[in-house]
Amino acid sequence: MLIDTPEQGTLADMASHRLAHSIVTGELAQGQKLNEAELAERFGMGRGPLREALRHLEGIRLVKRIPNAGARVVILDRKTMADLYEVREALEGMACRIAATQMTEQEISQLSALLDQHEQQIKQEHGKVYFQSEGDLDFHYQIVRGSRNAMLMDMLGSEQYQLLRMCRYRTSRNAQRTNPALHQHRQIVEALSRRDGELAELLMRRHIQGAWRSISEMIDKEEAA
Repeated sequence: MLIDTPEQGTLADMASHRLAHSIVTGELAQGQKLNEAELAERFGMGRGPLREALRHLEGIRLVKRIPNAGARVVILDRKTMADLYEVREALEGMACRIAATQMTEQEISQLSALLDQHEQQIKQEHGKVYFQSEGDLDFHYQIVRGSRNAMLMDMLGSEQYQLLRMCRYRTSRNAQRTNPALHQHRQIVEALSRRDGELAELLMRRHIQGAWRSISEMIDKEEAA
């Protein structure tokens, strides 16, 4: 599920949003022990909302509670990410195919306008970063929502969503992938506008396969260092 933004929810929602963002972006490192007192002071949160937030993040698998060791940030190893991307390729490909017949012309136009915003962001980062905010500013999420398929929205918009954002944040810093990724997004929108579900699915699958190759290569370099 999308974590409510600070303007929308309770104190626990605010805490969940802040902590999730810190985990996704690596501010809180994978495997890091989460000390309630330290987190409360660091983020200016009460201990009650913080505990509720940690329980919520445990439910969407960003946090793992280890017996007698407390809560820690999840560790995304190669096998976990490989499994995640296999599922992502299948489900997002399916969502893209369905969205080709379900999205309105206005929604497809909004997708194209969203990519114009992304292009400006990439230029501002001198082509080095392409990371999307969650929800309405997330190209992939918009397509899943555009499929109108409640099961797909639940599977891709719940616990998988934030884990996928963790993976995507890693590739967002790969300068060799920023412009190709944007170009692939535009090709997907073109297929959607032509109502070609088969092509839209194929393009999405290829796009996600490329993202996994990029992450896999990054892992290889890190392991070799």
